Amino acid sequence: MGQYNDIVEQQRLLLKAEEWAEGVKCLHAHSLDSMAYASDRDDGKVLDIEYNSGRVVREILATGEKIEFGEILEGERLIWAYQEHH
Repeated sequence: MGQYNDIVEQQRLLLKAEEWAEGVKCLHAHSLDSMAYASDRDDGKVLDIEYNSGRVVREILATGEKIEFGEILEGERLIWAYQEHH
């Protein structure tokens, strides 16, 4: 049974990392057009919600429209990011 310990541990870490990924990393209300993840946009006043997974949800405050940006971490990259922050 010992041969499965590494596989079980990897799956345990992945499940924890996936739960962590849904957490909010930061909120940023601004009217800048120089954010790295959306440098080609000029949306006016916005609220950006950045998640631990790398996903960013932008709400344009004038219209309520929501747009998603970012590179979403998965698999090994997500586990590495999770371990880096824990």
